Order: sequence, then structure tokens, then C-alpha cells
Amino acid sequence: MKILNREPALWLGLVAICVKLLAAFGLDVSADQQAVINAVAAALVGLILAVVAHDAIGAAVLGLAQAALALAVGFGLDWSAEQQAVTLAAAAAIVAMWDRTQVTAPVPAVAVSPVRSV
Repeated sequence: MKILNREPALWLGLVAICVKLLAAFGLDVSADQQAVINAVAAALVGLILAVVAHDAIGAAVLGLAQAALALAVGFGLDWSAEQQAVTLAAAAAIVAMWDRTQVTAPVPAVAVSPVRSV
């Protein structure tokens, strides 16, 4: 992705500074909410980099899902720990189902001949 080039940390720093700037001039967010916003931004950049590099996309998707759920809870989503765990488990299952279609064996399957009785 050309916009990130080799500077994803620079972009994340810009997001963090913009959030702090907005908070300083009237956006009503706590320090905890700012931290979660920055975590979501980091997870999103991680996902973008994984997609661009074609590497570990499933893990990046799960990281983004966890960060997004933390953001929602930080902004008032009233879910129990059990509801959060079930939601993240469902996200993991969906990613696993998708990952399964993307993985190929490094060698072709060997045909198994039937066992003959002697």
C-alpha cells in the first residue's frame, strides 16, 4: 500500500496526536478511550500490512476484532465477559473457516491403495 510505504509507525503517531488534539479542543474522550482508539488504529494498520504482505491475515483480523470490541466496551457497550468471549470465539471460528480455504498442502496427496487380505 503506497500511502503507508515504510512508515506505519509514523501514521500511528499521527493518529495518536490527532486524537489528543481533538480531546484538547473539546472531544469528550477519556485517557482510557484515547488508548483504545490508538489500539484500534494499531490493529487496523497491522491488518493492512498483513494484507499487503499476504502474511498472517487471519491473526491480524482477530487482533482488529479484539481491539474493536475493546473500543466498543470503552465507549459504553455493556456486555458481560461471557458475551465478549463468545463474540471473540465466533470471530475466531469464522477466521478459521476462511483460513482453511486458503491453505494448501506443500505436497500433493498420495493415493492410498486398499489393504489386501492375505
